[in-house]
Amino acid sequence: MNILLINADQLRHDSVGYSGLRGVKTPRLDQLAAEGIAYTSAYTPLPVCSPARQALLSGLRPDVIGATWNYDFMPTPELHEEGCWPIELKKKGYKTGYIGRFHVSPTKKAHDFGYEEFVDKKEYKEKIAKEYPHAEYTGGWLGCESPIPVEDSESHWMADKACGMIKSFAKSKKPWHVWVDFEIPHLPCRPSYPYSRMYNPDDIEPWDGWGDAFENKPYIHKQQTFSWDTKDLTWDDFKPMVALYYGWITQLDDAIGKILDTLKETGQYDDTVIIFTSDHGDMCASHSMLDKHYVLYDDIIRVPLIVKVPGEKSRVSDAFVMNCLDIPYSIRRWTGLSDREGAHGRMLPMTEDEDMLSPDEVLVTSNGQQFGLYTTRAIRTRTHKYVWNLTDVDEFYDLTLDPGEKHNRIANPECTEIIRILRRRLSQLLIENGDRYAGNEWMKKQLREDKIYIPDWVKPYEGGN
Repeated sequence: MNILLINADQLRHDSVGYSGLRGVKTPRLDQLAAEGIAYTSAYTPLPVCSPARQALLSGLRPDVIGATWNYDFMPTPELHEEGCWPIELKKKGYKTGYIGRFHVSPTKKAHDFGYEEFVDKKEYKEKIAKEYPHAEYTGGWLGCESPIPVEDSESHWMADKACGMIKSFAKSKKPWHVWVDFEIPHLPCRPSYPYSRMYNPDDIEPWDGWGDAFENKPYIHKQQTFSWDTKDLTWDDFKPMVALYYGWITQLDDAIGKILDTLKETGQYDDTVIIFTSDHGDMCASHSMLDKHYVLYDDIIRVPLIVKVPGEKSRVSDAFVMNCLDIPYSIRRWTGLSDREGAHGRMLPMTEDEDMLSPDEVLVTSNGQQFGLYTTRAIRTRTHKYVWNLTDVDEFYDLTLDPGEKHNRIANPECTEIIRILRRRLSQLLIENGDRYAGNEWMKKQLREDKIYIPDWVKPYEGGN
């Protein structure tokens, strides 16, 4: 059984066509979702690029292995190769290949983690520098139309490389694993024509999180709008960027379609586990923010996830799953590898009965990065989210009333009991998963005994929704 893992960078869960939530066109992913299992409640364990990828390789929570932020921001411990599933697949006789930027280690390469073939994105940069030496980009972080034609775009170059690798591996008559790690739609969004003009900005509705007044919110939320110079931008300023974001997603979808077509052409489509997901989402103007970091809104922690497994029935699953932890756990089961000791993931549910056995909450963490360190942990249930900010005011959102997470109800008396319950559960989950902060005797008082200070300026939310 072959394993094809396709990872997008910074793709929101609601910005794929099959979700039915936004007007983004992704016909190839829609078809894959219709033939596989589309998980509508998938979450990343830590919404930052390198930590998410290190979790995907190891099956361990990023905080536990020291992957608290991107290692190229501030050094973090190296990820050990031992226990990473691609190495074990290679030892088992699999052909293995990686295409993209190996954003996992400052010193080790894809080869060190079991990938015998590695197509580095540096090759693409060299190609473009030679063939398009005068290409220029405008628009800053808000993006622009790429001067590179789509046939020479990064997305389609990577797809071509993936198609070539898959054809080569098919000739070997051995099982194979290929990881295609796209670096889009990560900002700044620069789709090529015609995708750059596919969406009319005036037709794009604001996100649920748009219009946040940051009342009762941690300081860092508003600070991000100062640091990114977005505090005075209106939706009219942002919507052209969102249109480019949509366009780049549709361009990505077309590139993925080329890979899927190659699987069919080589007769391997029905013998391959196909996985599509993203490392994390993107604020993309929600809460007037760009990128990620410091916050744990659904905009960045909730991700798309499609899994097509030979022999499994297609369906939509709303089970709570953790993509970067459950994918490696499941790959081990599908390929006959032994479970990794201490792994934090679980088998992705394949049936509705297995959905019923899935947890009814997810644990997500963050440690800041861009403008300093800022430790935060969250528990998200079907209806509520509690965010423990270790050095700032906590957050509590009623997701049924406030899906955009604009109103912090941490000081509302009627929420005291549910907050207490979620704090205890969060403490339990963190300790079970080896979190270095939650086990500290001083920190335990906050979650176990409610010894958390709520400043006087934090008032009960009394508005609608």
